[in-house]
Amino acid sequence: MSDLIYDDVGAGLPVVLIHGYPLCRRMWRPQLAALSGAGYRAICPDLPGFGESSPLAEPACMSRYTDAVIGLLDELGIERAVIGGMSMGGYVLLNLASRYPERLLGAMFLVTRAAADDEAGKEKRTLLVNELRNGNRSIVPDAFTQVLFAPSTSQKNPALVAEVRTWMEAASPEGTIYGLLAMRDRADYVHQLAGLNIPALVIGAEHDLAVPPAHSRVLAAGLPQAELKIVDGAGHMANLEQTEAFNRVLLEFLTKFA
Repeated sequence: MSDLIYDDVGAGLPVVLIHGYPLCRRMWRPQLAALSGAGYRAICPDLPGFGESSPLAEPACMSRYTDAVIGLLDELGIERAVIGGMSMGGYVLLNLASRYPERLLGAMFLVTRAAADDEAGKEKRTLLVNELRNGNRSIVPDAFTQVLFAPSTSQKNPALVAEVRTWMEAASPEGTIYGLLAMRDRADYVHQLAGLNIPALVIGAEHDLAVPPAHSRVLAAGLPQAELKIVDGAGHMANLEQTEAFNRVLLEFLTKFA
């Protein structure tokens, strides 16, 4: 039985979208509408400790987030799905692909990377964890707001920036800490990509400050059946910054499974 809170909209081929850190399933609202309207069943969970889902009972690792997603699929009676993961959701997807490949019809790697953190990246996450444990709850929203959007988005769409920040602020303290630890300690999958021989979509964003497009190119080059799309004018929140272009790429890819 899964403890995840989730949206389940539409009917047809199941498409699961896993949100990034420190966000929640609300980030997928435009995609829920587009997918269900196009004849797909869109399923968007809140990972443990984010949105409305309760945090894990002990410190997290990517495998435990993956197991929560698989538990949800089991609860819904879904044997195989097309699964997409954004940023940290992509790390969950890589873990899922390595441990439960039989559950995947296709994979969508959305502004994410296959490489593990380098030492500098690990140190940054450790510093954030220490700040959070010392009671500085604004440290993560402050840090991530600076890198989630293309430089022009803050001027053009301040309401979007403000809304996304509210999602980050709503994440539980445990969820925020555990997510950082799980990302810091995650495995490197660059040299395992060749084993994921299923249709794959890789979406990068032209102005992504968190995961520059070079990481998307590494993913696409390593996957045997990947197509790469770079969304012009978008930052890390590409699905919200350039919704029409993002949805068009998603729907074009999903026609492979019709």
